[in-house]
Amino acid sequence: MAMDSWSKLSFHHKIFVGLVGYSLLMVACLAAFQYNRERQFKADKLNAQLQLLNDRIIDDISECDTVFEPVLNELGAFDGLRVSIISLDGRLVYDSMLDSMPGADHRGRKEVSDAIREGIGFDTRRHSKSTGQTYFYSAKKGKGYIVRTAMPYSVSLDEFLSADYTFLWVIAGITVAMCFIGFFATRGMGENVARLSEFAERAERGERVYDTAAFPDDELGVISSHIVRLYARLQQALADRDREHRLVMEEEQEKIRIKRRLTNNINHELKTPVAAMQVCLETLMAHPDMAQSKKDEFLGRCYGASCRLNRLLADVSQLTRMEDGGDSIVRENVCIGEIVAEVCDEFKPVAAEKGVEIVCSLGYDAYVKGNATLLASIFRNLIDNALAYSGCSRIDIRQESADSGYITISVADDGCGVASEHLPRLFERFYRIDKGRSRQAGGTGLGLAIVKNAVLFHGGKITVRNRKPSGLCFTFSLELTID
Repeated sequence: MAMDSWSKLSFHHKIFVGLVGYSLLMVACLAAFQYNRERQFKADKLNAQLQLLNDRIIDDISECDTVFEPVLNELGAFDGLRVSIISLDGRLVYDSMLDSMPGADHRGRKEVSDAIREGIGFDTRRHSKSTGQTYFYSAKKGKGYIVRTAMPYSVSLDEFLSADYTFLWVIAGITVAMCFIGFFATRGMGENVARLSEFAERAERGERVYDTAAFPDDELGVISSHIVRLYARLQQALADRDREHRLVMEEEQEKIRIKRRLTNNINHELKTPVAAMQVCLETLMAHPDMAQSKKDEFLGRCYGASCRLNRLLADVSQLTRMEDGGDSIVRENVCIGEIVAEVCDEFKPVAAEKGVEIVCSLGYDAYVKGNATLLASIFRNLIDNALAYSGCSRIDIRQESADSGYITISVADDGCGVASEHLPRLFERFYRIDKGRSRQAGGTGLGLAIVKNAVLFHGGKITVRNRKPSGLCFTFSLELTID
């Protein structure tokens, strides 16, 4: 039962009870030691006084060979003083309180045996069978005899030999003060341990622990704070790991979904040129006597379908290379201005036929560490897209800014623009605003997706917006080479 009650106590109360018990034991031992020490000191003091009397008696006996009454009268200051003369063989020779000498052997008395052995001796409290009183005995060895003086225990002698209880009251006060100090000292420690115990229970249950409440400013409090902070950081690290893992899994699932959709789109896109080629070839095989003009028409359709199929396969290959083989693509320092100038020269004849002016204001001082072919594909696809679908009369390529390690370039036209609901999806693969018109123009639906991936490959980002009063503007950044 006691063990159950003890186990139910808090750590604070257990350590406080232990501290109080230890303090009481220490104080009790100190008080007992001091009490006995003081009594011994007073007994030694009384023995010293009686030994002086013993010395006088021995001196008188050595001069007169007897004990004279005047000597005893001089000892009257000690009320009830008893003087005894004992031979070395233990016989009582003289006693001031007895008329007849008992025949008992006194060598067994402590004060007598000590005096025979060491010269002096005393006994603090012993009852005398001869007188019926309790005495304080003090003995000293003379020449062939023992002189023993004895003081009867009275109120005055008890008071003289008793210890000073003032010391005990001081010790009791110190004990109470120690208990109060110990209570407050252990309370802080107990609070720390109680909070640590609560923290351990919550940690065992897997609950989230936040480092909000401060511990007391002591060694145990500092250690407790460190433990809680370390656990909170561990929890945060685990949560971050789980979140990163979840994001990676979601990204993998998204990649799988995109690849599946890409495969489906590729299959769908491949069907159109393949079906066109198959129809043309079947017609030619079924009508070998067809007019030459009709044969040339069907062959032209086959060639156009095969060219479109070839462009589609090339675009898919380029996207796959950027996504799956980015590390194998060669990077080198290239001048972005030179690449844009070459692409513009390539498109100027086609643009002139459509009455479109291509204006490039890029300088030749910006260098990008990347792949020249991919960089050229960015501008080639943007210009081709504007020429094919915008109905513009001017295409502007300019540098917007070059700071913080990036160059920002815009490619804009003054064409018809795009409805706002289509803008967020322009960079999706195979997304077409007007599918029939796109196929007639020979587009694969992958051009802007290639542009976006190429920009991301070079550490940049791309946005698109409608211009005012009309037209479309693509703005993208590329990471510059740092010398």
